[in-house]
Amino acid sequence: MPTIKDVAKKANVSVATVSRVLNQTGYVNEETKKLVERAIKELNYIPNELARSLYKRESRIIGLIIPHLSTYFFGELIEAIEEYFAEDNYKIMIFNVREDLSQEEKIFNVLSQYNIDGLILITHLPKMDRYMDLDIPMISIDHRSKNSIPSISSDNVEGGRIAARHLLDCGATNILHVRGPSVLSTVQDRSEGFNEILEKHSLQAKSLDVDFRAPSLKQIQAFITEHPDADGIFCDSDILAITTMRALALNGKDVPGDVQVIGFDNTEMSELITPSLTTIEQNIDNLAKTAHDTLLQKIKKQLVKQNHITLPVKLINRESTIK
Repeated sequence: MPTIKDVAKKANVSVATVSRVLNQTGYVNEETKKLVERAIKELNYIPNELARSLYKRESRIIGLIIPHLSTYFFGELIEAIEEYFAEDNYKIMIFNVREDLSQEEKIFNVLSQYNIDGLILITHLPKMDRYMDLDIPMISIDHRSKNSIPSISSDNVEGGRIAARHLLDCGATNILHVRGPSVLSTVQDRSEGFNEILEKHSLQAKSLDVDFRAPSLKQIQAFITEHPDADGIFCDSDILAITTMRALALNGKDVPGDVQVIGFDNTEMSELITPSLTTIEQNIDNLAKTAHDTLLQKIKKQLVKQNHITLPVKLINRESTIK
C-alpha cells in the first residue's frame, strides 16, 4: 500500500507539500498541486484519515448513542440522520448501549480517544457530567438533559391528545392504553396528553406497560382478555399497535369493527399491514434535519437560539379506526 512518502517521491516534492495538498492548508502553487494530485491518483493513495483528523483536530465523525437498534423507528431515524450528515461529508459512529449501563464506560473510553466532532444522544446517560467534560458539541433527541444540552423532540403531549380525540370521535368509550415503560419521558408525555383529553370527558383508560422493543404478545392478549368491553386502544408505538392487533385477532376481535387501534410513529410498516394502521406521525425527516442543523451550529460555535425544539405531530388516518 503506497504511503505519503511514495506520493512525495513520485511528484518530486516534499512530504510536507503533499500534506498541505491533502489537508488544504498553507500555500501550494497550482502546478505543484496538480503534480501531487496526479501522483495520488496514479498510486491509488488512500490518506490515513485518523492521522489527518489528529492534525486538523477534526475527524468528520459524529457519534450517535442509542438505547437499541431493534426498532423500526430508530432504524429509520438513524438512516435519515446519516443521510443529512453525509451531505456535509460526515460519517456516523453508532454506539448501541442496549440499556446496559456497563456499556457507558466503553463508550466514554472511545469518545476520549477519538477526535469526535459532535455527539447525538438518543438515550439517557446517568454520568452525563463526565461527557460534558470531554467538551464535545452535543445535542439530544427525545429527552431533555439537566446539563442544558440543546434537545429536539416531537410534540408527544399533543400526540397523546390527538390519539384520544380521534378515538372519542370514532365513538370509543371503553379505552385501553398499551405503552412502553412509564419511566421513559416520551411515554410520560404521551400519557399526559392522552389522559388529559379522556378526563375532560369523564373517562379513564386502563393502561399496560410492556417492553418497547419486543412486546409480549401473551401479556397484551391477557390484558385484552381482562377487559372484554374495550372498544378502543391507544398504543405508544406502531410495533406495540401491530402486536396488539395480532392479540385482538387471537381473541376473536375484529379491527376496527370490535376494537379500534391507533399507534404512534408512522413507520413504514404501519401502511403495509392489514388493516393498515391509523397512527400519530413523528416526522422522521424533520427530526433528522433539525438534529443535523442544530449540531452543526454547535460544532461551528454558532448561537443555538432554542435550547429545546418541539416538532409538530399529526394524525395519519387509516383502516384500524372507523373514521
